[in-house]
Amino acid sequence: MGRVPSRTAFPSVDDLNAELDALVAAHPDLVQVRRIGTSRLGEPLRALTVGDGPADAVVIGGPHPNEPVGFLTVVALLDLLCQDAGLRAELGYRWHFIACVDPDGARLNEGWFGRPGDRRAYAGHFYRPDLADQVEWTFPLSVGDYHFDRPLPETAALMRLMDEVEPSLVCSLHNGEHQGAFFYLNRDDATLARQLADLPGLEGLPLHHGEPELPGSRTIAPAVYATLGGAQIGAAFGAGASSADYAARFGALHLVTEVPMWADARVSDETDTGAGYQRVVAAAAADRRELIDLLGAGLAAVTDDLTVASPFRRSTEATLRTLRTLTERAESLPGPDRPATVAEQFDQRQAVHLFRLRLLGTFLRMLDAEIAAGNPTPAIRGQRRLLAERFDRWIAEAEAEGPDSAIDIRRLVAVQLGAVLLAAGRAVAAPTPGTA
Repeated sequence: MGRVPSRTAFPSVDDLNAELDALVAAHPDLVQVRRIGTSRLGEPLRALTVGDGPADAVVIGGPHPNEPVGFLTVVALLDLLCQDAGLRAELGYRWHFIACVDPDGARLNEGWFGRPGDRRAYAGHFYRPDLADQVEWTFPLSVGDYHFDRPLPETAALMRLMDEVEPSLVCSLHNGEHQGAFFYLNRDDATLARQLADLPGLEGLPLHHGEPELPGSRTIAPAVYATLGGAQIGAAFGAGASSADYAARFGALHLVTEVPMWADARVSDETDTGAGYQRVVAAAAADRRELIDLLGAGLAAVTDDLTVASPFRRSTEATLRTLRTLTERAESLPGPDRPATVAEQFDQRQAVHLFRLRLLGTFLRMLDAEIAAGNPTPAIRGQRRLLAERFDRWIAEAEAEGPDSAIDIRRLVAVQLGAVLLAAGRAVAAPTPGTA
């Protein structure tokens, strides 16, 4: 972890590819490169392989296009393995890296990659597809009468790679915004869970003690959760299975790493606030309802005028439906009748800011795409003006209540890299085929 270099920004997709090409050129006898598929817009998807051990590991960078920490973790780990023959031999893997599995979506986030600590830049240039359009959640799934069999081209490329190498370890590299660091494991490995829980503190990152990102997640160790599969998540939101479900076909250990981009001590503060937990949850649900109503009305006002089939429109419409489902779930499960902790209260409030800024930022990009295409109708211009004012207000609220500071990128990469190496040491120690 101490050998991870400093970074001040995230690379564009082109710059990332140039870094990888330079690594390959510097180590032509160690790194193999091959095309495993093509993105929806025609971009080559490449796997870089290093090592000759008896087991195989697949490391996935950028499974969500607004999560670029994994780009740099792949670069750092690939470089480390090329430089350190002893480490390659000790770990005993053939490593297969996909540095950016959704390059089309990543390019739509590049407007903030150079300003990673700027929350306005992040929200204003944000893009994330809905669950059913995400690489991570479009693996095949059959649950009772529910069937999802529309894997994206990027997902199909990952499936082909895993089918070919039958991995013992699969790591999906994610990052969040305001939460502390946390992890998902598809194996009840108490030793690995404790190691992962201790890891973020080595770089001064707080653990996440707010709400689990996926409701109903079972805790193995502090901030280490048992993986929820497609049967529980995908089917509820019209999506598919996850990479963890597919990895289970091979008995692979599957690790999800989640590191925050902004730091705040409140994410791990378990002090009672005195405010009732149910009241805190209800207040957050009411704020989400306000957001749903505002953007629903805005969408109704411009729908007849929309002409551009932009990814921002598809994301806005679909994510609004997903947010309604999440809000209904929160309202149906109010939680325990006890005081909320500081971490829980902070997390609920920050989740409101997250949904507000993500959705409104994407909605404004949808309207801007119409205006840029020569379609500035009165309804589109009116909503653009109205929602831009609300965006400014919500940005100010988020910054006033939000995390203290942006985290040094090097520390985020170091924690992800350390987590992958810890998992590599455990993946073949106690295989449990078919678990998920």
